[in-house]
Amino acid sequence: MFHLCSVDTDKQIYKPALSQVEVLKTYLMNTLRNKVQLIGHLGNNPEIITLDSGKKLAKFSIATNESYKNAQGEKVTNTEWHNIVAWNKTADIIEKYLEKGSEIAIEGKLTSRSYDDKDGNKRYITEVVCNELLMLGGK
Repeated sequence: MFHLCSVDTDKQIYKPALSQVEVLKTYLMNTLRNKVQLIGHLGNNPEIITLDSGKKLAKFSIATNESYKNAQGEKVTNTEWHNIVAWNKTADIIEKYLEKGSEIAIEGKLTSRSYDDKDGNKRYITEVVCNELLMLGGK
C-alpha cells in the first residue's frame, strides 16, 4: 500500500499527507481512464487488412448479453453489439485463431471517429481499440 506523510519535526508527529483512500483513488482514476472490458462472441469472421506500411489491422464485432427478469418474472436478454479494432501482433493472433462465434474477453479503450461514405455523407463510428485479448471456450 502507499504511505505518504508529512513530518512535524518539532513535535515528532507524522501526519498523513493523503489518506490511503485518496492515494488509491488517485491511482485508480489515472489507470482506469478510458478502459473498456468486454466478454462476448464474434458476430462474423474478423476482417483482416494489411496496410501498405505492413501494419496489420483486424476489424470485427462482438455481441454482449445482459439478462434480467421483468415485472412479470420473465427472463429478458438484451444484446449489444460492439465494434472492435486490433493492430499488429494482436491482429495476427485474431487472424489465426478467431472466427464467427468465438468467445473472447477483450480490454481496450473507447474511440470515436468520422468518415465520409461512398455517397459523401459524414458517418460516425465508435470502436474499442483492443490491446488485450483472451480467448475463451474450447478448441
